Amino acid sequence: MILPPSGIRVLVATRPVDFRRGANGLAALVQEVLAQDAYSGTVFVFRSKRADRLKLLVWDGTGLVLVWKRLETGTFRWPPITDRVMRLSGAQVEALLAGLDWSRLHVPRQGRPKAAR
Repeated sequence: MILPPSGIRVLVATRPVDFRRGANGLAALVQEVLAQDAYSGTVFVFRSKRADRLKLLVWDGTGLVLVWKRLETGTFRWPPITDRVMRLSGAQVEALLAGLDWSRLHVPRQGRPKAAR
């Protein structure tokens, strides 16, 4: 399975998209609707209406890469449908791509360490 490298930013578009769109159509959607830069190296994840397919779009420095996946049985676990994007950790992306419930993974918050008393 192709997985994004660790440390790469991954954003999920929570509203389903028309899966007839190709790389250029999804890049336009990223810029116009999501207000993000499609050529930044961020991995953008899109879902189908039936929730059994997803597309990943990323700029690799030389061109747009589009990855398409369909589950043979079941559906992907998606965040609630809203007009926004959601950031996922590397472990959550791996779980999503495997068809697992990524929302059950704990993502530790990165904050400043507390001062010793």
